[in-house]
Amino acid sequence: MKKRNPFAFDPEEALRHLRAGDPLLAALIDRHGPFAMEPTRAKSLFEALLRSIVYQQLHGKAAASILARVLARLKARGRSLQLHEAIAQCSDEELRQAGLSRNKLLAVRDLHAKCLDGTVPTLREAREIADEELIARLTQVRGIGPWTVHMLLIFHLGRPDILPTGDFAIRLAFKNLYGKRRDPTPAMIIKHARRWQPYSSVASWYLWRSLD
Repeated sequence: MKKRNPFAFDPEEALRHLRAGDPLLAALIDRHGPFAMEPTRAKSLFEALLRSIVYQQLHGKAAASILARVLARLKARGRSLQLHEAIAQCSDEELRQAGLSRNKLLAVRDLHAKCLDGTVPTLREAREIADEELIARLTQVRGIGPWTVHMLLIFHLGRPDILPTGDFAIRLAFKNLYGKRRDPTPAMIIKHARRWQPYSSVASWYLWRSLD
């Protein structure tokens, strides 16, 4: 049985396009094999952004433990409530006891407020919103910057043409692959990446893999 494609684009077509336009990237694709990224599914943008906030500046195991405690407290508020609704039922003390720092608590409260006023759309709405508009809206949330939204667009929403030039690993991999003596600027990467469009996310995934 053929594996279901979890993306809104054809990965095989993306690889053909990238190979045809960039010989060095084509060689990298050959070394690392098929495009094997699996989008991380979330039930809502609130849940995905909550995870991003919790994981900021923490090692994986510590962040996972805190996130599990926070989610357990939210889900204990009642299955009929959405997570962003349940957050309003939790006191600051409860969330701090679950492991949220003061700054992360403020970010989560602001995330809840932005969900209520519509700044943060529903997951269904987000699927119909262009990349740049989503970036503009979601970066209005305290503690959420362009890098975080880029990661959400790639790894949660499976958007095909995201280029996270603010990511250190992307800049390092680009420097290595294309033999740059100096650290590449975002403008330099964007100029080169015109040949990758509309599959910059796929090219980025291979750049990350080159550092494994």
